Amino acid sequence: MSEKVSIGDRVVAAGFAAGWRLVPLLPQRPTAAVFRFLADRVWSRQGKSVRRLESNLARVTGLDVGSRELRELTRAGMRSYFRYFHEIFRLPSMDRSEIVRRTHVIGAEHVHDTVAAGRGVVLALPHMGNWDQAGAWLVGVGHPFTTVAERLKPESLFRRYVAFREGLGMEVLPLTGGDGHNFGTLATRVRKGGVVCLPAERDLTRSGVEVRFFGATTKVPAGPPLLAVQTGAALLPAVVYFQGDDWGIHIHPEIPVPAEGTRQEKVAVVAQGMTDVFEKGIAEHPEDWHMLQRLWLEDLEPR
Repeated sequence: MSEKVSIGDRVVAAGFAAGWRLVPLLPQRPTAAVFRFLADRVWSRQGKSVRRLESNLARVTGLDVGSRELRELTRAGMRSYFRYFHEIFRLPSMDRSEIVRRTHVIGAEHVHDTVAAGRGVVLALPHMGNWDQAGAWLVGVGHPFTTVAERLKPESLFRRYVAFREGLGMEVLPLTGGDGHNFGTLATRVRKGGVVCLPAERDLTRSGVEVRFFGATTKVPAGPPLLAVQTGAALLPAVVYFQGDDWGIHIHPEIPVPAEGTRQEKVAVVAQGMTDVFEKGIAEHPEDWHMLQRLWLEDLEPR
């Protein structure tokens, strides 16, 4: 059966293709200014995604919806989001040593020491900063890893994204449409002492694990905590943010797995510990949290 692709999807795919082809050929500062301009245009139109980001940031910061402070923070958030896209178009052409040099990392020893001890690592990240750049840094310091990617539409865009990430040194598994054995593959990688990186602050499906996050209930993916519980891998929450023109990564210590309890109870405890770290990191860098979707259960529309 052929894939049904909307005109909008085709335009987005064409835009990404042009971005990866043209942006690296142009000077960095002018193209960065163009992306900031586009971010401001999108912010000024106050579309659905911008309003959702503002609502999410209001919960994170306690600022009043509609206040000048919150609107300015939301504009900074959109600039951060568009900076991510500008940078991913340039990343394939950047020198790997420059990426490593310009990445300022707190807690890198948690990855290095764990891998050196022969244990696998599960790095769990919220959608912040430039997670693809963080992946390029991780590969650049000697830790190629496996991740899972959402299957974008159209298929051509998904293939380009996979090729982009594989070009940075990642192994990419499709979230859907693959062999159906993603968890088994990830478990195999960490049992052999490898590294897995997974986005981990949003999964509103039935398989998500309920946690408290900024005072309300949401769901996070079960995969990262379940890998730690079942394989003995170290779950290390990591917060990624922009630091001036460079990048920052804060890799936190391992979230311990309780010695007692059922598997489900252990997963719930580890998931909450992971989320608590995310909460602190997002509160410190709210403008770099790219959450333009509904997140908390009480914000969902009744079905």
